[in-house]
Amino acid sequence: MGRANTGLMATPRIGWANERFKGFVWAADTGCFADPEGYDTQTYLRWLQTKSRFQEFCLFATAPDVVGDPFETWQRAEPVLPLISGAGYRAALVAQDGVEDTPIAWDTFDAWFVGGTTKWKLSSASYALIAEARERGKWVHMGRVNSWRRLKAAAIAGCHSVDGTKAIYAPDQNVPRIISWVDALRDAPPMALYSPGTTGCKL
Repeated sequence: MGRANTGLMATPRIGWANERFKGFVWAADTGCFADPEGYDTQTYLRWLQTKSRFQEFCLFATAPDVVGDPFETWQRAEPVLPLISGAGYRAALVAQDGVEDTPIAWDTFDAWFVGGTTKWKLSSASYALIAEARERGKWVHMGRVNSWRRLKAAAIAGCHSVDGTKAIYAPDQNVPRIISWVDALRDAPPMALYSPGTTGCKL
């Protein structure tokens, strides 16, 4: 946690005291993926308020989503996005399979969170939207990145950040492994797809 290029993906289910957030880069997530029925907007907003003094270190806060369904995701996210922004956070829309075939209200959010199924998030349609999001000045994040191969794919696509649960399991082995992956990207960034002529991306 003390490293400049690593941080924490936090949800209301994480029972960390506020002092644990001090000075660390972090991002806020609703927790809908793990517990879709347990999400409550007012509870989420109250939790964000308790972390307001650490906003300067927060990359974004997601709006609620429905995995694999862009229409239901938008129905849930649309009324919550302005509430997140109003609380002082960068609001993130979680992209789902097929969102490329729907109207995207780019001006309603600040960050593009690449969710959905594994097949879709690594598809050409997803990569094209990552490029568009970057061109529009959005922070781009990919969820469920738990391997070196997936991390490289996210970097090549143009993501600014990623998250995953690998560090939770066998942390003595996996945390050093993750750090070595991040350092490898920093020291030898891959050629990025999102903008011809540029190399790598900020991670």
